[in-house]
Amino acid sequence: MLPNEQIAQRFDEVARILNARNENSYRVEAWRYAATSLRRLPVPVSELYAREGEAGLGKLPGVGDHIVSALRDILLTGRLAVLDHLREETEPAVILQSVPGIGPVQAARLHHDLGISSLEDLESAAQSGLLRSFAGFGEKRIAGIVDSLASRLGRLRPQYNFDVPVDVPVHVLLDIDREYRQSAASGRLRRIAPRRFNPKHEVWLPVLHTFRNKRRYTALYSNTARAHQLGKTNDWVVICGDGQPGANQWTIVTARRGPLRGQRIVRGREAECARAAPSPGSQNAPA
Repeated sequence: MLPNEQIAQRFDEVARILNARNENSYRVEAWRYAATSLRRLPVPVSELYAREGEAGLGKLPGVGDHIVSALRDILLTGRLAVLDHLREETEPAVILQSVPGIGPVQAARLHHDLGISSLEDLESAAQSGLLRSFAGFGEKRIAGIVDSLASRLGRLRPQYNFDVPVDVPVHVLLDIDREYRQSAASGRLRRIAPRRFNPKHEVWLPVLHTFRNKRRYTALYSNTARAHQLGKTNDWVVICGDGQPGANQWTIVTARRGPLRGQRIVRGREAECARAAPSPGSQNAPA
């Protein structure tokens, strides 16, 4: 069962989106007051429902019939239908404004400049480092956004383990690299317009979100100054394991020299790549 605080956070999100949409102020306050009641409840609301059913939920201060139904559904299914509908029907900039630390101007810029249209897009941009190149987003603000999204999005999707260990096997990273480059070449990936080194605001950078062993990874071509200088923006691939911003990041490149020349390698882990590489003459060896 979801803790009271997590349910209250969902109610807060409903209130923020309704407020941003200029909905009836009484409706907004009803969701806020219900969230406050849940936080003040001395026992888990799931226990109250198990003992007294909907009648018990109706005794909570400020909780009317509509919110009783929402509470019942979230306790039984783990989902809040009204929140799902609001996220689907609301303009992207309004959704982004519902995240603490993002105002109307920043929300509009995030949507226009980076192509961010959902909370999931925002989470990926924060985790992959894209927000660091965006004016006004320092480490402290990004950390707050990551914390907020981890709570809000983590409650709605399967509880994967996002603490990706640093020693992810090279074969896993190389497989993600393969998936990313093939998907990018086929045009299947959504593209964004990175802010750095992109004066014409061209939408060119493909982004992949994928899972391996119940862990989420983001992959995208390197958009660093060095990659642009060397013409490697279609070769160097940066893979981030979703977790703390800036942590668990690897760069995959094409080896330029040595026994692995011409093969994809994880930078800094060349020895492991050599051990994992197929031996000459084997069926898996490159032609």
